[in-house]
Amino acid sequence: MKTEIIAVGAELLTPDFQDTNSLFLTAGLNGIGLDVSFKTVVGDDEADLERVLRTALGRSRLILCMGGLGPTEDDRTRETLAKVLGRRLAYRPEIRAAIQERFRRRGRPMSRSNLKQCYVIEGAEVLDNPNGTAPGQWLSLGRRRVALLPGPPREIRPMFEELVLPRLARLHRGAMVRRVVRLTGLGESAMESRLGPFYAAVPDGVTVTTLASPGDLAIRLTYRGPEAGPGVEALDGLVKVIERRLGAFIYSRNGESLEQVVGAVLTEKRLTLACAESCTGGLIGHRLTSVPGSSAYFLESAVVYSNAAKTARLGVSPGLLAKQGAVSAAAARAMAEGVRRTARADLGLSVTGVAGPGGGSARKPVGLVYIALARARGVAVFRERFFGDRAQVKFQSSQKALDILRKFLSKGRRMAL
Repeated sequence: MKTEIIAVGAELLTPDFQDTNSLFLTAGLNGIGLDVSFKTVVGDDEADLERVLRTALGRSRLILCMGGLGPTEDDRTRETLAKVLGRRLAYRPEIRAAIQERFRRRGRPMSRSNLKQCYVIEGAEVLDNPNGTAPGQWLSLGRRRVALLPGPPREIRPMFEELVLPRLARLHRGAMVRRVVRLTGLGESAMESRLGPFYAAVPDGVTVTTLASPGDLAIRLTYRGPEAGPGVEALDGLVKVIERRLGAFIYSRNGESLEQVVGAVLTEKRLTLACAESCTGGLIGHRLTSVPGSSAYFLESAVVYSNAAKTARLGVSPGLLAKQGAVSAAAARAMAEGVRRTARADLGLSVTGVAGPGGGSARKPVGLVYIALARARGVAVFRERFFGDRAQVKFQSSQKALDILRKFLSKGRRMAL
């Protein structure tokens, strides 16, 4: 069942809004074995929307169209689809009654503009929306299915889960099994070289996709078939092959983020962590605290951007900073020891470097980063050089710091000084 998602709304074509609904819908579709072939974002122009709908109806059997069902003049989805299908819009008094009751409970009169939401495309089933005024619609067009869904997340998500997914599950017979192996510390071309003949071992029904970004790689294995059992067996075997070839760089076999993996090990070992961040500006702390339950192991992240802050907050010697500089092994060591001591944590993790694009020199170029991990028995310091723009250097620095912590926690190796 070739599947397509259409997101309607001029705001989605600006830098101020992100189409997070598509990600939610895709996850739900994948969960019942459906892959998404196309995603389109279109504004509120009727001619543009008409072209997009005609194209979708010509190439996809399932179309999920979200947005443009509101009461304002620029909400044109239902009207445009009716035009494309050559169908009338029928007035439904029960929808008006439901909208009036919603306004009554809020002590407000219903606006006349809401009347347009009471019209349904001829032959469509109404999808009730207890969380808003825009009902959804479900159309069966021969072998094709079209769902019109509201745009606000608090409305579309329960409607999709409760009213659309059950319909799709009855229509679609099949299974999808997925594994996501995630790596760091290896480039994409180096990964391909190490995998070598792996691709020749991929059986029918399994697809392999790699996603690469600076500091992070993902290998997605997807099985589609009539039953899940053979897929589980096939993907588990492929993961073992990947482990033999890339094991040293793998941090997750089920798609977890690096901060999730680190958090799980800290929880298991009942250890606490504090961070001292300079060039990453609090990014490590942000990533760690994005994981629910992180308060059990994460104490604080001190963003000590200036030399004065490093001294006042962590007790780093002004003489050390004057002699060695803030971007140095000595400064990273002192920062890790300082935050571990002041936070009374089991582990102290520090990062200091030159994020760019300015501030570099021949001795200390842009992308030079020092990372230190302190524990009761000593400190390990690592020198790294990252490439890319400022955001990429910051992310790679945080990624490397978390991976150093992961390796220490999970393997118990002695840390190189």
